[in-house]
Amino acid sequence: MSSTTDKIKGAVNEAVGNAKQGIGNLTDNDRLKAEGKAQELKGTAQRGVGEAKDTVKDAVGGKL
Repeated sequence: MSSTTDKIKGAVNEAVGNAKQGIGNLTDNDRLKAEGKAQELKGTAQRGVGEAKDTVKDAVGGKL
């Protein structure tokens, strides 16, 4: 997977996770809040992987 793909998927997971948490808060649904937090963390990790790939690519002169 490319770094851009990782970053996009990460951003989407973060946004969906935040939305789930918000809906969970409005409806007082603990399960939805927990799912949202987990999805947000997954997105953060995915985005970090994409950024790390960019860093490695830059370090080796963009030859990846």
